[in-house]
Amino acid sequence: MAVTKTDFINYTRCRRYVALEEVKREKLDADISYDEYKNQEKEDILKELLGEMFADEGYEVDLTVKVNKQLQAMMPYYKQVEMEAGRITNEYFKGKSVYAGSTFNQESFEFNKNGIKYVCYVDIYNEIGNDINIIEVKATTSSKYVKLESNHKKGEKYSIFYFDKSKNCYYLKDEIEGYPLESEMPLENYAKKREKLFDRYSDVGGYVFDLAIQRYILEGEYRESHNEEALKNVHYYLAVLNHKYIFDGTYENKKAVYKPDADGNEIVVFIDLTKVTEEYQKIIAAMEEKLERDIFTLDASSCPMGKWCSIKDPKECPYFSTVCGYMIPLKNSSLNYLNNGAGFKTLDGEKIKGLDLINEGYINMLDVPEEWITSKKHQIQRDCLRFNREYIDKEKIQAGLNCLEYPIYHLDFETMPCPMPRFKGEKPYIQSPFEFSLHIEREPGVCDKEKDNYIFLAKTFDNDEREELVKALCKYIDPSKGTLFAQNVGFEKGRIKELAGIFPEYKDKLMAMYNRGFDLMWLVNTNAALYEELGFDKERASLPNYYNKDLSGSYSIKKTLPVFSDLSYKDLTVKNGTEAIVAYATYNSMTKEEYDLYYEALRIYCQQDTWAMVVILEALRKLCQ
Repeated sequence: MAVTKTDFINYTRCRRYVALEEVKREKLDADISYDEYKNQEKEDILKELLGEMFADEGYEVDLTVKVNKQLQAMMPYYKQVEMEAGRITNEYFKGKSVYAGSTFNQESFEFNKNGIKYVCYVDIYNEIGNDINIIEVKATTSSKYVKLESNHKKGEKYSIFYFDKSKNCYYLKDEIEGYPLESEMPLENYAKKREKLFDRYSDVGGYVFDLAIQRYILEGEYRESHNEEALKNVHYYLAVLNHKYIFDGTYENKKAVYKPDADGNEIVVFIDLTKVTEEYQKIIAAMEEKLERDIFTLDASSCPMGKWCSIKDPKECPYFSTVCGYMIPLKNSSLNYLNNGAGFKTLDGEKIKGLDLINEGYINMLDVPEEWITSKKHQIQRDCLRFNREYIDKEKIQAGLNCLEYPIYHLDFETMPCPMPRFKGEKPYIQSPFEFSLHIEREPGVCDKEKDNYIFLAKTFDNDEREELVKALCKYIDPSKGTLFAQNVGFEKGRIKELAGIFPEYKDKLMAMYNRGFDLMWLVNTNAALYEELGFDKERASLPNYYNKDLSGSYSIKKTLPVFSDLSYKDLTVKNGTEAIVAYATYNSMTKEEYDLYYEALRIYCQQDTWAMVVILEALRKLCQ
C-alpha cells in the first residue's frame, strides 16, 4: 500500500477516516505514479486556494460548486506561484534546483515500513555543495506568520519572526544567535505564539505540518538507505507569497513580470522551519504508529468529532456531513447559537462548546439545558424557536432607519481574489473588483429594479478595466450626499479604499463615498456602538434588532433574504460569489455563446444582490409601521 503526504494528513484526522476510505489489506503492494500523486494533490491545493481567497473577508465558500470548474479557474495561479518560487529559489539559494516548472518529475522520497510505502514529492529540491534545501510552496501569504506577535509592556507589537532581506527569508527570533528577544516580549509570550506552529488545524500550523510530514518521509528514506549522516545538511522551508509585494504592472509577451517592487520586495519569500520540523518528528512518528494500527484494524465505528473534522472549511472531512455528523440538523442545531465561540458553562463550571456538544448528545438548539443559557440573545433565539415567533425591536430598527440619508446607494462588488496580483498596484489575494451593481433609492421605498439599477461589468479578463469601474462609480454616486449601503459594508469600503490608493486622482471622491458607509446588518442584527450613541443602554444596544427561527443563528444574505421576501438565487445561472469568480476567471476559455450566456448571468446575479438589499430595507420599514 502507498500512503502519500495527503493520505497521511487525512488518515491521521481520526481512526475512522482510514476505515471509511475502505483501505484493504490486499492493496498493501500498491504503487503510486507521479501523475496519480499530482492528481491526488490537486483537490488539496484547490482547498488551500479557496481557504486563502475567502478567509479574510468572511466569505462562505460554497463547497457544492463542481471541483473541476474551480480547478480550471484556479490551478493556473498555483502554477504561477510554483514557477516564481522556483525562479526566486535559484536567485537566493543558488546551486541546482529541481521543481515542476523545470523538470517533468519533481524529486520524490519514500520508505517502507511493515508493508506500507510512505511517499512524497517535493515542490522544490535544491542542492548547493553538501547542503540540501527542501522547499514546500504554498499559495498562502506571509502575513499570517508575521502576525504571530506579542505585545511589549509598553504597548508595541513584535512578531516572533525576523525578516532577513538579504536572504529573502523569515527566521524565528529565538533561533537567531544574540537576538535581544526579551527586550521585545516576555519569553512565555513568545513561546505561546510559537506553539501555534504546532497546531495542525490552524491557518499557520497546517502548512508547517505538511512540511514536517515531508521531512519525516525524507528522513525515513535516508535511514532506510543508511545515509543518516546526510540528514545534518538538510534544511526545510516554506515558500509563500509576500504580503508586502506591490505589482508594478509590468508585462512582457502578455505575461506578468514579477520583478522586485519599488521597495525591493520579492513576490515570494521563504520561512525557515528547519528547527520546528525537527521538533515535530516525534509527534509525527507517534501519528505514524497509530495510523499503521488503524490501517490494519479498519475500525469504522463512530468516534468523537472535533476540530479535525474541519467543518465549514474548504478542508472539511468528506465524511462529516454524510456519515459522522449526519444527525446534525441543517437548521437550529446546538452549533447555531449566535456568537457562541466560547460555548456554554455547565452547572459544574465546566465549559462545553462546538462539536463537544454534539458528542455529548446536545444536538438540537433546544437540547442545550435551559440553565446553561445565560446570554439574553441566546434566550431570544430559544424563545423564537420554541414558540415559533419573531423577535422585533421596532424602536431600534426605526432609530437605525432614521440615520439613513437619501439617496441610498445600494452597492455590491464582485471581486477576483487572485493569488498572483494581475494589475498595477495590486498585492497577492487583493480583492480586485471586476463588477458592481448599484441600485439608487432616491426616497424611502422609491426604487425601480431596472430603471434605478446601474451595472459595470468588465468585458475581458486580461485587460485592466478598474479605472473604467472607478469612473462609473464616480458618475453614478454623488459623494457629497446620501448613504453608501451594503450587506457587510466593510467589504465594499475596503475595495473603495484600495481603489483610492491605486487611482489617487479619484481619491477625494472615493473616500467621501467611503465615509458614508452604512451596513444593512446594523438594522437587522445590531451595531452596539451605534445604538449606544443613539441613546440605548448597553445591553439593549448589543441585542439583535430582529430574529426569526429561520435565520438559524446566521445573518448572511442567504438566510435573511428568504425571511423578508420571496426572492431566490436557485434559478439563476450564477448563484453565488464562488461561481461568479469562476465565470469571470474562465472568460478566455469560453466560446462566444458561453461568454454571452455567462456575461449576462453575472449581470443578473450582481443585480440580485443589490435588489435584495432594497427589498429587505423596505420590509424593515413595514415592520416598524
